[in-house]
This record gives sequence, C-alpha cells and structure tokens, in this order.
Amino acid sequence: MQRFIPSDYCIDYTKLAPGNNRNLDLRREFRHRLDNTAIAATSVLNGMFTDLLTGQAPVILFDRKRVLYWGNADKLMDFTTLDDTAAYTAAAALDPVTPRFLRIAGDQISARGLSIVASEITGQEFKLLRPGGLGAFNVIIAIMRRLMPAHDNLYPPWQGMQYMRDMLSGDGKLTPLDNQRYSHLRWTTVRDFLMLNRSID
Repeated sequence: MQRFIPSDYCIDYTKLAPGNNRNLDLRREFRHRLDNTAIAATSVLNGMFTDLLTGQAPVILFDRKRVLYWGNADKLMDFTTLDDTAAYTAAAALDPVTPRFLRIAGDQISARGLSIVASEITGQEFKLLRPGGLGAFNVIIAIMRRLMPAHDNLYPPWQGMQYMRDMLSGDGKLTPLDNQRYSHLRWTTVRDFLMLNRSID
C-alpha cells in the first residue's frame, strides 16, 4: 500500500489551539487538505530533535553553564534524535496498517533534568535560568512578532519561541507514545546523545 508521510516531526500540534503557533497552524492547514483526499497518510510526531540541544535550540547554554526555561522547571518535554526518528519513520513507511498519527519520544525530560544530566556529563554545575513565567514569555513573543514580521521568513526567531513555549507549557505533550510499535528499535536518551557529543563542554 502506498503511503505519504508528511514532514511534520514536531510536538503534538493536534492539541494546540489554532492561532497560537504560526508554523504548526500551517501543518494543521495542510493536514485538513490532505485528509480530504484519497491519499493514505501517517504523521510521525517526535517532539524536539535532541540534536538541536547542541546547536540551534537555546536551551542548554553550554558557554554559560545554564539551562534556560520559562514557567515550570519540572515540566516534562519530548526529545527524539534525528537518527531515531528516521529509523522509526522508515519502519512506519513499510507498515501497511499505520494509524494517521504516531507519537514517539526518545526521552522525556524536564529543564531540571537537563541541568542534572549536563552537570553529570561535563563535571561542571549547570544551573537553571528562569527569565519568567509563560505569561511573560508570551508577551516577549508578541513583541518580537511585531518587530520582526515573518513575510517570507520560514523560521523567524519568534517562531522558535512559540515552539519552546508549547513544549514548556505541556500543551504539545506527546501521549500516549507509540515507541513499542516496532520492537527492534532502540532509543537514544538525552544523556546518551550528550555523552556521544562530549566535545560540547
């Protein structure tokens, strides 16, 4: 059976209120169009790519020995590596009976948990850095959006902020998980990933 797998790979946008996250609203719009066709489709939702923790995502601030978060330091977030997501997606593509959505997470960890893991791996203390609550974060996002309209920019800075807000709030939490659907796969935790990338310290 032929199957289309959209490039979703994100938090659970099906749980979010429309209008609060520009890029995830675009995914929702595409989903409605796709679901009104005869095309069989399966979306894989994986939270955030773990790989971004050592690159684009300003969460673990290695140079400052801080973990940046807004709101609740104990709110669990979903992370999955690019490689694990690719392996799972390949298995789903060969599966003739996949549902419309599959939800996976290589790890579920909070900002506090990230600070503990980073401290243990590097041997240096990583403290939590909380600029404010989610309400304050929303205000900053709104200001940034006015100052930097998207136009043709697919990923303006405030878009990344919207994504982090929806992770930190728990609104886009992945549950239940479908990790065990393909039992031959193994999952890379945040600790595993950071251990393999120890040059970060």
